[in-house]
Amino acid sequence: MSLGLETLDTEVLQERISEGLEKVEALLEAKLKTREDVIGELSWHLAGAGGKRMRPALVLLCAHLGPEGINDKVIQSAAVVELTHLATLYHDDVIDSAPVRRGVPAAHTVWGNTRAVLAGDLVFARASQLCAGLGERAILQHAGTFDRLCVGEIAETFGPAAGDDPFEFYIQVLADKTGSLVAQSARFGAEMSGADFAVADAVAEYGEYIGVAFQLADDVIDLASDGDVSGKTPGTDLREGVETMPTLLLKQLQAAGELDAAGEQILANLADEAIKTDDELLGQTVQLLRCHPVLERTRELAFEWCAKGKEALRELPEGAVKEALIEFADSLVDRIS
Repeated sequence: MSLGLETLDTEVLQERISEGLEKVEALLEAKLKTREDVIGELSWHLAGAGGKRMRPALVLLCAHLGPEGINDKVIQSAAVVELTHLATLYHDDVIDSAPVRRGVPAAHTVWGNTRAVLAGDLVFARASQLCAGLGERAILQHAGTFDRLCVGEIAETFGPAAGDDPFEFYIQVLADKTGSLVAQSARFGAEMSGADFAVADAVAEYGEYIGVAFQLADDVIDLASDGDVSGKTPGTDLREGVETMPTLLLKQLQAAGELDAAGEQILANLADEAIKTDDELLGQTVQLLRCHPVLERTRELAFEWCAKGKEALRELPEGAVKEALIEFADSLVDRIS
């Protein structure tokens, strides 16, 4: 039966997604709180801290593009993408030595690096178990997505090779680390609800673009907001020597001989090993970046990638679902307006 996308009421759509998210939350808890001991506490640590549940919401939204709507497989696939995302967070926080995640102590600060890494592995195992019930196509897609997540993480640690364009390299890292799972979320929603593959391809393209936009917005938030907004310590990437778009833009200006004194000071601070331990130096560097034009340029890039995502929806039928997808994309970058 057709869902009548052209006439679907926005309020009804929101109610369906809210009800679906409640089912996803219950499934997450069922998959992670399987033990009443420290292992159960560790595996539930980040899920229990909350989070935006952005990826499951996208699955549920895109499910309205298929004739079946939100069904059991849609709920399962929404839980799969969130579990996969949670698994990466355990690992990311160890790699980045991040002290805070989602407003709570990062798992490695409570239980140590080894247990945090193993917890991430455990959560991913639970995602894989759940995905196994969705069929071979879904299993292969999920495996391919996790492949890209790992490739993106590894590539980031090595940095661009000689001759690589650093900006293209960075965007590809963002596409692999973030865009891939957002794209798969959209694809799962469409395919599990019985939508045509052409529709699934369109929303997957959309997801890839808005995933990059989301990460570029995070580059801004990491510098421009306090920890209460981002759930992370401001300047974490700077402390760990991780390249972000603002620092790449500074280096581009420096190479062209166009970098101002403030930018030179920022790069000098970043080259100082003391920034890894000196909170005052880190704070000064973050403040300098907040006032530098490269932060505004990063904002502009986030909106440009968001626009590319919305353009990928051009062939979808007009109505509440398409409008909600556009609003969803905007919401990822509006937080830096």
